This record gives sequence, structure tokens and C-alpha cells, in this order.
Amino acid sequence: MLTLSDVTFSIAGKPLFQGASAQIPAGARIGLVGRNGSGKTTLFRLIRGELALDGGEISLPPRARIGGVAQEAPAEDRSLIETVLAADTERAALLAEADTAADPARIAEIQTRLADIQAHSAEARAATILAGLGFDHAAQARPSREFSGGWRMRVALAAVLFSAPDLLLLDEPTNYLDLEGATWLEGFLARYPHTMLVISHDRGLLNRAVQGILHLHDRKLTLYSGGYDTFDRVRREKLALQAAMAKKQAAARAHMQAFVDRFRYKATKARQAQSRLKMIERMEPIASAIENSVPPIMLPEPEELAPPLMTIEDASVGYDGRSVLSKLSLRIDQDDRIALLGANGEGKSTLAKLISGKLVPMGGQRQASTKLRIGYFAQHQADELVAGETPLDHIRRLRPALEPQKLRAILANGGTGAEIAETAVAKLSGGQKARLLLTLATLDAPHLLILDEPTNHLDIESREALVTALNAYSGAVILITHDAHLIELVADRLWLVKGGRVTPFDDDLAAYRKLLLAKDMPKGSRAAQPNQRKVQRREAADAIQTLAPLKAEVKACEERLAKIEGMLAKIDQRLADPDLYGGPSEKIESLQIKRGEILDAQARAEALWLAAEEALEAAKAAS
Repeated sequence: MLTLSDVTFSIAGKPLFQGASAQIPAGARIGLVGRNGSGKTTLFRLIRGELALDGGEISLPPRARIGGVAQEAPAEDRSLIETVLAADTERAALLAEADTAADPARIAEIQTRLADIQAHSAEARAATILAGLGFDHAAQARPSREFSGGWRMRVALAAVLFSAPDLLLLDEPTNYLDLEGATWLEGFLARYPHTMLVISHDRGLLNRAVQGILHLHDRKLTLYSGGYDTFDRVRREKLALQAAMAKKQAAARAHMQAFVDRFRYKATKARQAQSRLKMIERMEPIASAIENSVPPIMLPEPEELAPPLMTIEDASVGYDGRSVLSKLSLRIDQDDRIALLGANGEGKSTLAKLISGKLVPMGGQRQASTKLRIGYFAQHQADELVAGETPLDHIRRLRPALEPQKLRAILANGGTGAEIAETAVAKLSGGQKARLLLTLATLDAPHLLILDEPTNHLDIESREALVTALNAYSGAVILITHDAHLIELVADRLWLVKGGRVTPFDDDLAAYRKLLLAKDMPKGSRAAQPNQRKVQRREAADAIQTLAPLKAEVKACEERLAKIEGMLAKIDQRLADPDLYGGPSEKIESLQIKRGEILDAQARAEALWLAAEEALEAAKAAS
């Protein structure tokens, strides 16, 4: 059991914990949540003994092993599998002693202990963990120095998972993972046999992998049972009740104070007034429990362009003459919300760079509207921010003619408040930098916004603010993210990037998760199914694989036609307005030209729809 008793701690005079207490049962899997900057990572350091408490006590069972992921993973000459195996220090020490031990009794003890800790299966377990985090068999044999910092962090995570400490402390473990890795990690953590405390803003992980939520708020700790959604509901109900009680108390206080003010100096009522005054003084104030909400995010609205925004036809793209993706035939319209699925290394970022124009096709065509503006957000762009400059300086450089008040308004719309507008970037949190990057990416009101892992470093409330902003935004959105919650609430189309191709995934995210989990099932459990069912599933899968892309194309064509018809209706409605003809003729001509462009687009869309329908019917007949 992990016990925190009246923990008090301050940094530079700022109190982070004041009399905070909690008990974490042995074997419990707990999510630690709280606003950015509230002290979650500091609590981990206190538990590990890296910082000294100002007061109180943190206790663990004797000889309990604590494990966590270091801030930076070293680059070494050891292979990945060797690095992970070395994390089990007891196994490594026993194996080394077994090579030199001469005493038969000691040799027997060593072999017994190796059997107890399942040392014979250690390499297989380590390989399974590395594979789940995205390293194939060939990669596991390579030295860690050949991998980037982000991939080495995955190795560090694999090492601590393999060592299986008595208390596992994880701080935002999904930040370096793709959706596939995050899905695997959820399943692994849900089966973790020892005590676990995980800091995360990933609602999916906090709903599926933990048994309780430890909430850090107002320098106190409160433990709730259940996942994050249960915690959120109970917390909201608690706040509503507390706010109602505070309102009721305030009304009673005001009523008694009015009596005192009216009758304090009247002899017949003085005693009653004095009694009420004492009651007011003895009242324990009830906090209103209204928490400061995170600043909203408002994205600038682009003007509407005639469809499509972009088409990519039979294109290939890659680096240094080597193709990463090929045979790409894609279309993007202004109201598209597309999430890219696929493991890291399959080419999601390469596709995003092709769409954004950062990469040119090696073959085929990429055609975009001449007026198209594209915004691109990626977490690595934080390195391009000038550490010594403020958010206001960054905006001023891009809009030198604007007065300071308007520059501050732009920052405020992106969620960067006045209190940090003139704070050096080096002192901003990861979430504050992310909001600034999003503001810079959308400064020109892009028609197409590409977001590469936009939720890293954002707390849960800020992620909800981003969801609200994207759903209100009238431009197209391309999402690359491990945050399943964001995909489910924003995306209405899924593209699977796999094997050098990009194809529509004609199902929802829940189905994709099931595919990933099925892939990770032990071979024995799949082999135990009857042969007939295997054949049926294979035949059904083959049929789905053949028909699914054709069905998706028909559906996309129908949606495209509906969009175009909606745009045409809007234009006709405006042209039917009598007030329009009292104004400048240039406006009427512009609308008529736009109507002609939409009619052309409608004719092309109808031709594509007919071709897609014919192809689908032919495939059905053949099957």
C-alpha cells in the first residue's frame, strides 16, 4: 500500500501540497489527474524520494521496488532487446553469478530463483513488449543509438514495463506513441499485476486501464473509484451540490445580516440581533466550488472555396528518390474531417507533408485550389519558437502593422491569455506552447488545417476546448493523433496508411481498435477455433477487402454530391434575393461565376458517382 499522510510541500514559496492525504491499495491501478502545473510530476518525485517533504509522510512497504521512465533515454551500443532485458537487475545479477558460482547449494538456490521469476521466458516477454510498442524483430537487434529520442523513450518505457516494479509510476506514457502503440499499452496496463500510478490526459487510457482516479486540486488529493468518465460525473455532481449549498448559505447569511442591520439599535430587538450576529460569526463558509475554466480556443474562419480543395491523382511521394507512398488517389473538400490511421513509420507524416506542399510528388499530380491556404501544426515546431521572446513578440513579427491591442486579441482567441502574453517562451508550459503554435498555424485563417499530435501536453480541459474549436471550424481538418477521444469527436472519415498505400477505412474507430487487439491475441487462442470458422472468416474478410474500398468510394461520391448541392442551393438563394440587385453588379457577376464553377463540379461529381456505382455492382456480381 502507498500511503500519503498530511503531505506538505512548496517550491519557491508556492505551496503545491498542503495536508494532502491518500491511500493507494496494493495492486491498484490509479490515474493521477489535475490541471497542468498543479504538481503531479512533483508528487512522483516526492514518492521516489528525489525531493524532501516540508511536512507529512509518504510510506511504502519495505523493499518495494519503484519504477518509472527517465526524462531522457540514453543512446547506447546495446541492442534494444539487451537494453530491456538488463532492466530486470535481479535476473541479470543471478545469471552473472550462475556463471561463476562453485557451491552446489548456491547454484541450486540461483536456479530455483531463476525459475521463480520465469527467467527462461524473459527474452520472449521482452520481445513481446517491444513489438507492442512498435519495434519489429529486426529493430530489436539494432543498438539504441540508431534511434531518435522519441523512439528511445519507447525503449525506456519497454524496459520499465518488463522490470514489473512493485510501484509503477508513469508520466504521460502515450505522448511518444501512435494510436496502435497507445492501444497496446492500454491493454498491457489493464493487466498490470502490481500497484500503478499513471499521469495521463488520455481519456481512453483513464477509462479502460485504471480502477480509480486520484484528483489533485487545490493542493489536496481525493481518490475516486472507477474510470475518468465516472470521476467526471461524480465530480460535477459534487461541485453542483457544493455550489447549491454555498448559495443557500449566502442567502441565509444575507437574511440574518439584514435583521441585524435593521434592529441592532432597537431595545426590543437588540438581543435577537446580537444572537443572529453570533450565528453569522460561527458559520463555516462553504466554498462556491466554481473552478477556473481553461481559456476557450477560437479558430479564425476562412472564406468558402469551390470544391474540391485538393485532388491527388496516382501520386507517389518519398525521400531521396525512394518512394514511401504510391498510387495515391485522394480528394479533400472544405468540410472534411479526416483522421489518418496507421503505425509510426508507415507514412502518415509523409502524406501530411505532401498535402501541405512541403513535399512534391515524385510522380502523379497534386492539384490544389489557387486560393487555398494551409495551416500546419506539429509538436516538433516548438523547437522553432524563440525561447527568449514572448508570445506577443512572435505574433508581432508576423503582423508588424497591427496595434498591440489587436495582437493580444489574436493571442486570446487562441487561448493565450494576457497573463502570459509577455512571458518568455522558455518559461511557458508544454500546453501553453501548444496553444501558441496553434495560433501561429491558423493566423491566416487556413481552409485546410493539418494537426500532427495536437494534444500532447494539453490537459483534459484544454483537449475539450480544442474539440469544441475544431467542431466549430469551417475548414477541412487532417488529424494525426494517438488520442482516440479526439478522433471519435472530430473525425468523420478515416484513412488507413499501411504498406505504402492510403485507403479509406470504411468502419469506425471502435472496429479499428478491435482489429489491433485481435492482432495482439496469443496465437494459441486463435488456433483453437474450428477450421470451418477460420475458412468462413477468411472468405468474409476477402469479400470485405474487395468491396469495402468500392463502397467507401460510392459513399464518398454521394457525400460529395450532397455537399455540392448544398452549396448550389445557397448560391441560388442569394441570387434570388431582390436586395442583391440594388447593389454593385460586380457582386452579382461573382456569384454567377461561382455558380458556374459549382455546376461544373456537380457534373464531374455525378460522373464519378456513376462510375463508382458501376464498379461496385460489377464486383458484387463477380463475388
